[in-house]
Amino acid sequence: MHDLEPLDPSYVQETLSRPPFVSISGVINARDLGGYPSITHPGKSTKPGFVYRSAEVAAITDEGKEQIRRLGITKIFDLRSDTEIQKYNAPLPEIEGVELLHIPVFRTEDYSPEMMAKRYQLYASGKTEAFMELYSQILDHGGPAFGSILRFIRDHPDEACIFHCTAGKDRTGVMAAILLKLAGVDNANIAHDYSLTRVGREPARAKIMKRLRKEPLFASNNEAALVMFTCREETMLAFLELLDTKYGGVEEYIKNYTHLSESDINIIRNNTFGSSSRPS
Repeated sequence: MHDLEPLDPSYVQETLSRPPFVSISGVINARDLGGYPSITHPGKSTKPGFVYRSAEVAAITDEGKEQIRRLGITKIFDLRSDTEIQKYNAPLPEIEGVELLHIPVFRTEDYSPEMMAKRYQLYASGKTEAFMELYSQILDHGGPAFGSILRFIRDHPDEACIFHCTAGKDRTGVMAAILLKLAGVDNANIAHDYSLTRVGREPARAKIMKRLRKEPLFASNNEAALVMFTCREETMLAFLELLDTKYGGVEEYIKNYTHLSESDINIIRNNTFGSSSRPS
C-alpha cells in the first residue's frame, strides 16, 4: 500500500517547518490547534498559541524545555498508560515552570496480554471499522482524562497547554477532534489535522518500528507494523460520524462522559476562540 512507504524527506522537512507544526526539540508530531475557522460561529477561529498536541515528551531536550516555556505552555497532559511508560522506559520529565499531569485513558488492567493482542490485531487490519472499535474504546474510557483537559481550558483561558499520548495519533487525535468539533470546525479540517500525524511521526520512523518489532504480532509481520503509520482522513471522518450516531454528538458526549454542564461547555468553546498570536 502506497501510504505505508517512507515519505520523501524534503517534503517532511518542509511540512514540519511551517504551521501548524511547532518545534520542540526531542518531541515529535507537535502542532498548534489554533487557526481553524468555525462554521458554527462565522468570523471566529480557534485561538493560536493556546492548545497544542504532540507525541510523548519523555525524550525532550533542554532546548525543548525552553521551547515549551517560550510557547507559553504551563501544563502538559499525558494520556499514556502506566504500562506504556514502564514498557518503553519513558517517564515524564521535569520542566521548570510547567506542571505535568498523568491522566491515563486506559487503566493498567486494560493492558493485559489478551487485551493488547486484540488491540494490536485491530490496528494491524488497517480497516476503518477496526479503528472505530478502537476509537470507541477510547471514548468509553477517556471521559475522566478528557474532562481534565477541558476543565483546564475552562479555567485558564490565558495559559497554554499541550496533551499527548505515545505517538500523538489515536488518543491525542480523539481529544483534538473533540476540541475542534466543539469549536465548530468543519469535518474536513478536523480530518486534515488528524492526517498530519502521518508527517509528524516520520522523523521517529526507525524508533517506532524498533518498538513494534518487540511485539510478537509485528515481529513477524512487517506490513502490519507499517499500518501503524497510517493516518487517513477517512478514518477521522468515520470517527466523527461515530461520535454523532453512537454518542449523540460532541456536546452530549462531554456531558455524559466528563460530567461538564452546558454552561461549562459554552465557556470552554468561547475560550477556544480568540485572536492571540503564536509566540515567537
